[in-house]
Amino acid sequence: MATQIADLGKFPRIVTALPGPKAQAIIASDHRYISPSYTRSYPLVAERASGAIVEDPDGNLFLDFSAGIAVVSTGHCHPDIVRAIQDQAASLIHMSGTDFYYRQMPELAARLSSLVETDPDGKPWCCFFGNSGAEAIEASIKLARYATRRHQLIAFQNSFHGRTMGALSLTASKPVQRKRFGPLLAGVTHIPYPNPYQPPLGAKPETIGDAVLEYLEDVVFRTTVAPDEVAAIVVEAIQGEGGYIVPPANFLKGLQEIAHNYGILIIADEVQSGMGRTGKMFAFEHFDCQPDIIALAKGIASGLPLGVMMARSELMTWEPGAHASTFGGNPVSLAAALETVRLLQEEYVANSAKVGAFLKSRLLDLMAKHPRIGDIRGFGLMIGIQVVRHPGTKEWDPVLRDALIQECFSRGLLVLGAGASSIRLSPPLMIDEEQAECAVGILTSAMAALAI
Repeated sequence: MATQIADLGKFPRIVTALPGPKAQAIIASDHRYISPSYTRSYPLVAERASGAIVEDPDGNLFLDFSAGIAVVSTGHCHPDIVRAIQDQAASLIHMSGTDFYYRQMPELAARLSSLVETDPDGKPWCCFFGNSGAEAIEASIKLARYATRRHQLIAFQNSFHGRTMGALSLTASKPVQRKRFGPLLAGVTHIPYPNPYQPPLGAKPETIGDAVLEYLEDVVFRTTVAPDEVAAIVVEAIQGEGGYIVPPANFLKGLQEIAHNYGILIIADEVQSGMGRTGKMFAFEHFDCQPDIIALAKGIASGLPLGVMMARSELMTWEPGAHASTFGGNPVSLAAALETVRLLQEEYVANSAKVGAFLKSRLLDLMAKHPRIGDIRGFGLMIGIQVVRHPGTKEWDPVLRDALIQECFSRGLLVLGAGASSIRLSPPLMIDEEQAECAVGILTSAMAALAI
């Protein structure tokens, strides 16, 4: 029988100075014993959580618009998820799918395969289970190279694919993430991502998608990398860490056509944008694109560690022992994922689209009153707020962005930065319009406090 999860309500409540005395003691211990490589935007100590509300040890309540970096898709401690975890933990915690069989692995794989358009001959997609998004990307790289017998990879500037060595070789988000870790994986070439708000290559916003595609074919393939040596192009349908950047509508379809002309695979990194985050199960569905390999993690198991690499069945040609994971596909994580997929399909993907549209409209109203907000972009509950330095310009203002994040925290709203100068809104997919309105109100008061 699942333990009853305490209802913390729907809205924030700050009752102490932040951080409070109990939180301060935990933070001091953390500073003494924990790796300094972790990034902490503000001194939140999470003690309990329910729905979209997080409580710290001093009794302060926060409205969570980060969802553990887009992870707790069904909300914190959803009772159905808790029940699934507890029931599974009482019967089987671990057996290692690398060496043995258990029903949850093919059960979840079949459910995920049903979410993706099947091949013309009706063959299902196949899944490899790991523990994280980085592991899903590592598996994607290895499978692409194995299946194509090619070694080159194309990735994008401002992308984030993880911090393990292969994934890090694709990542091009911040220098600090790569500094002093070289040499990285050979054979990776980065090209510009088509950002309509700040177009690279001197292109106009309306032509940026075509400009990047032409750059790939006319510059990269003619001067740097032979296309018949490229195993895969790794792309985020919507860039996450890069600033919640939405590409032009025709870009991914055009990228897919170029890739398939040369026998190159498309790897869609849906780690942050997948599992209902954008109002569709996968972000690539907004762009009439069908990838060959999909990397999933974050929101797939409502907070338990799980990464999945999905691929068309004809690509899954590697032999036993070519790739495996002791803990990948842990039965408890799989049970949480099965329940997560059910909740997403039945309710929360649709709620993401509905409440996301409401939230975006309210943010556009806010932008109309505040020229320091340069852009509002995104789909569903994956929304980026671009903060600019001067009214009427597109110059980044990371100092103001960071100050806004701190002001939001002091008022009980948890948000995170993305890119050089953006705020990302990625709340649990179960929030309602009242909570969306509350978040906009806190953003408004934070801007007023900074006199902008």
